[in-house]
Parts: sequence; structure tokens; C-alpha cells
Amino acid sequence: MGTRDRTRPDESRKPGLITPGGYRDLENQVDKLWAESRVLADAVAVAAAEGDRSENAEYTYSKMKLGAVHRKLGFITRRLKALKVAPQPPADDGVVHFGCWVEIEDEEGEKQVFRIVGSDETDLERGHISSDSPVAIALLGRGLDDEVVIQRPRGELVATVVRILVREPAS
Repeated sequence: MGTRDRTRPDESRKPGLITPGGYRDLENQVDKLWAESRVLADAVAVAAAEGDRSENAEYTYSKMKLGAVHRKLGFITRRLKALKVAPQPPADDGVVHFGCWVEIEDEEGEKQVFRIVGSDETDLERGHISSDSPVAIALLGRGLDDEVVIQRPRGELVATVVRILVREPAS
């Protein structure tokens, strides 16, 4: 079994949805990586000019870091080509759509707010969950005051949709 046989499969060309803001974020990340790539290329050139490369740690480190940046650039560029920007959800139609913010309340009265986004822009700290997650699957297509059953590893969670927003809620 070769080294490549053990790595994860390349899913960079897998189609998927992304919000317009998430797409812009990925484009900005590409711009930052290109700028970083130029700086690292200059560092490699300077380190290479110092002479013997076999014992030049700065050259080796800069080349490794440049390679990592180029791999990430390639992955994000392929993702941008494969992704489809989702249309803005309809304004306040009372149904949970991709890109909406949804507030749910569980049986104990605890409230949580989620935004349903593509897998490339998930961020749990901001409440952005993947449309492929069990929570999002349970919420998509549901309406205000609907009761949803969310399948979790530690058991089912029964919650009620208490608010659906197209725009980000005020903090």
C-alpha cells in the first residue's frame, strides 16, 4: 500500500452549495494565500542564495511552507469551481431554507440559534452548521412553531422552531 492509498480521498471537486458571503470569504482567503505565497517565494530565493541547501534549515522550512500554501491554494481554487452559490432565501416566508438563521427551543426551555450553510463555511463558534448535519436536516423545510426531532449520538432532541430569519439576528 503506497502513501497515497492511505490519505483521504480528494473531495475538492465535489459539488456543493455555499452562501454568497461564504463564497466571498473563500475568494478573500485565496487572495491572502497568493500574497503569502509571494512572500514565501522571496524567502526561498533569499535562503537559496545563501549556499549549501542541504544544511540550510531556512531554505527547507520555507520550501515546506510554500508547498503547504500551494496545496491549500489548489484545494480552495478547485472548491470555488465546484461550488454553486445558493440564492438568497425568500424573505420571511416562514420556512427554513439554506442560508437562514433558525432559533430553536428544546423541552427544557434552552434556546439555540443556528445558520444553515454549506460544509465549506461551517463554524460552530458563530453558530454556522452544515446543511448535511443532523440538526440542519431536521430543520430544513420546517416552519415556525414546528416541532422537530433531531437525531444525536446521545439520543433524540425534541425542539420547536421559534424564529426564522433571513438576515443575521442582532446580538
